[in-house]
Amino acid sequence: MKLTLDEKGFILLLIINAIVTIVYFIVAVFFRKKNRHLAYIRSVIMLLAPVVGALFIFFGWFGFEFIFRKDVDLSDVVFSKDKEKELVRTNEEIERNIVPLEEAIAISNNKDLRGLVMGIAQGDYYDSLSSISMAINCEDSETAHYAASVLQDALNDFRIRVSKDYEVVKRRDDELVETGIELIRFMNKLLVQHVFSNVEQISYTKIMADVGQVLYEEHPEELREDILAFICSRLLEIEEYEQCELWSERSMKYFPEALSSYTNRLKLFFNSNQKEKFMEALDELKAAPVIIDSQTLELIRAFS
Repeated sequence: MKLTLDEKGFILLLIINAIVTIVYFIVAVFFRKKNRHLAYIRSVIMLLAPVVGALFIFFGWFGFEFIFRKDVDLSDVVFSKDKEKELVRTNEEIERNIVPLEEAIAISNNKDLRGLVMGIAQGDYYDSLSSISMAINCEDSETAHYAASVLQDALNDFRIRVSKDYEVVKRRDDELVETGIELIRFMNKLLVQHVFSNVEQISYTKIMADVGQVLYEEHPEELREDILAFICSRLLEIEEYEQCELWSERSMKYFPEALSSYTNRLKLFFNSNQKEKFMEALDELKAAPVIIDSQTLELIRAFS
């Protein structure tokens, strides 16, 4: 049976397509060794849909790499996993997301990790930025790029809001109390996770303390226990010991029966190597009508 010219061309096309598919499969699976499951799927598509399948995959890759994909500026992101851990009460909603994410990174399961990162990013991810930053170091490039984009967007939103609300605080008008208190809580939510560079961490901590100072000067009666604790903790982390002691004294003045007022003093005197003051603060805590929780007991054991 003699083949026509069109039939010969069609057979040649199938042969060329099969060769291209085999070459792609070998390179993707045995040389790159990443996303092997995608290589299997793409090879089947290219084999079953000659030319069209290959063009579809090519233009999809081309569009992602050169049109839709944007380079992420990571100069202001801290990649270190050696972050300080603060003794705070467990947020069960956050823990349900953070713990599985850290475990997924540890076992390098790209599929599960990608789903977890995207799942967290679609919700209120501001409390999980520290864990999201860990995903930047994972082997899966898509997950790392997505995590970096989420982190960069969050940091940019943070800068914009702080700049805007800080101007409101400095005007000292009727919006001062509400704006100032909410701004300190918002800033602490990110600063406690240490996702900024050291320079920005210090700068924003000082801004947070300045917002607190304005509140103290204008409306000291509006200060809250958590606000004072946040300012003390963040100042202690950047080793602003004099400022931290000033705010710890204010905390003792306004909230003498609050556990945070004593724990902040203990941490301050320990870190600043003031042993006598540490022992005095410990005696004050023992004599105070304050219920000491398990975390504070661990703190005392570690520092004593």
